[in-house]
Amino acid sequence: MTSDRSAFGAETTADEVLDGTDLGGKLAFITGGASGLGAETARALASRGAAIIIAARDVDKGEEAAQSIRDAVDGAQVEVIALDLTSLDSIRSCAEEFLASHDRLDLLINNAGVMACPKMQTADGFEMQFGTNHVGHFLLTNLLSPTLIAAAPSRVVNLSSRGHHRDSVHFDDLHFADRDYDKWQAYGQSKTANVLFTVGLDKRLREQGVRSYAVHPGGIVTNLGRHLNDEDVQFLMAQMQKHSGGKATLKTIPQGAATSCYAATAPELDGEGGVYLEDCHVAAQDNEDMTGGVRSYAIDPDNAEKLWAVSEKLVGEKFAY
Repeated sequence: MTSDRSAFGAETTADEVLDGTDLGGKLAFITGGASGLGAETARALASRGAAIIIAARDVDKGEEAAQSIRDAVDGAQVEVIALDLTSLDSIRSCAEEFLASHDRLDLLINNAGVMACPKMQTADGFEMQFGTNHVGHFLLTNLLSPTLIAAAPSRVVNLSSRGHHRDSVHFDDLHFADRDYDKWQAYGQSKTANVLFTVGLDKRLREQGVRSYAVHPGGIVTNLGRHLNDEDVQFLMAQMQKHSGGKATLKTIPQGAATSCYAATAPELDGEGGVYLEDCHVAAQDNEDMTGGVRSYAIDPDNAEKLWAVSEKLVGEKFAY
C-alpha cells in the first residue's frame, strides 16, 4: 500500500485507493455489480465498511456476487436488486423498489454497460449501446436523485471510456436510423454521452451537494466484451499498441476498479465535479492525444444541455432541480 496518493496511476488497485478510508454508514448502489469491475468495486467499498446494493439484470448472478463479498468481508451488508437498463419499465420498477426502503444514498456508481454489440434496439426502441449505457443510467440517476440529495455530500460516478475518442454524439441521428451502423462509433457515442451527462448532472446538483464524475477504467478483459469476437480483440489490442508506441498493457480487474473507487471517495476531489478521470487523476482536455485525455466535445456545456433535453424526451419525463 502507498501513502502517497499523488503517486496513484495505471497500476494502482482499488484497495490501495481505499487504504485508510472509513466508509462506515455509507450506502453505495452499483449497476452491473454482479461481475467484473462492478463486483470488484462493490467488494472494495464493502471492505471499507460501506453497505452495498448490487443492481443486476440477472438476480441469481447478483446473489452469487453478493455472497462472495460476504465470504470475503466480515460483516458485509450486501443487497441485490433487479435492474434491466434496456427497459425503462424495469428501471422505474427498480427505482421504486429502492425508494420504498431507502431514503439516503451516498454513492451511485453507474458501472453497467454494453460494448460493440451488433445493431440491436432496447425494449423502448433506442440503439442498444446509447440506450443502455446512457439513457438507462440517465433515468435511473434522476429517479434516485432525491436520496443522493438527502445524503449530501454524495457522489455519482459514471463509467465512460477512452472509447469516447471514437465519436461525438450525433444529435441528428442518435439511433443510426439514417446512417450505416458502426458498432465502434455507436460505442464511442454512448461513452461521450456518459461524460456529457456527468457535466449536465453536476451543473444541476452541485449546489445541493451532489457531485458527478466520469471515469475511464482502462483496458480490462471483463464481461463488457461479451459481444467481441477474436478479430475485434485483435483490433483493439492493435489500436492500443499503435497509440502507445507498443507499450500498452491490459489492467487487472482490481486496477480497473481503482479509478471508480477514487472518483467515489477521494478527498482530493472535494469541491470538484463534472470532470473526467483516468488512472486515478483528473484528465486534461486534449483533442489530439490518442493515449489519454478528454475530448472537448465530451465536456462542452452546450452539448451537455442538448443531451439533457433530448434524454428527457426519450424517457418522457422532465427533471427539475
